[in-house]
Amino acid sequence: MSTDVGDGGAGDLPAGVRSWIGVPRHRRESERRPDERMITDLCEAVENANPLYWDRAVAEETCGGPVLPQASLSVWMRPRAWRPGREHDAAPRPLQLHFDLKEVLGLPAAVIASHDAVFHEPVRPGDRIVTHQVLRSIGAPTTTALGTGRFWEIDVEYRNDRDELVGVETYTGFGYRRDGE
Repeated sequence: MSTDVGDGGAGDLPAGVRSWIGVPRHRRESERRPDERMITDLCEAVENANPLYWDRAVAEETCGGPVLPQASLSVWMRPRAWRPGREHDAAPRPLQLHFDLKEVLGLPAAVIASHDAVFHEPVRPGDRIVTHQVLRSIGAPTTTALGTGRFWEIDVEYRNDRDELVGVETYTGFGYRRDGE
């Protein structure tokens, strides 16, 4: 992935934003550790019949023990909707860097244009997941049917408590201002 800032060059970006490119931000540790019951609960919800998640012998033979469905990776970083002692508005937002860019660039609206995930080591019951977000690129000002703004690419890197990379999600966002705003 490129750390280029796009065709407009770095000169048209606020210095603070230029300094974010390639630098890990918003490190977070999961509030919960997945357990074996969660494996079947997740699979039941989406009717995933893969024996890897239902048959312990298959999990042992294939992966050396139980693993969680790869598509559930981001679940472990979602903050609890409520917990004692925390104001509801104080809960951390997923993909906070996306919101930071909207604010600092004065782009009130944004969409996620694409999302890709690459999985590495499996998440196992009991793992504590730690993430950080990295701004990989930011494009020059451009106008689309939505409005005028910028595209950006953010990686969310996930590691377990053994510091093994378990996955990387890449989001391409487009922050914009509608005509007349």
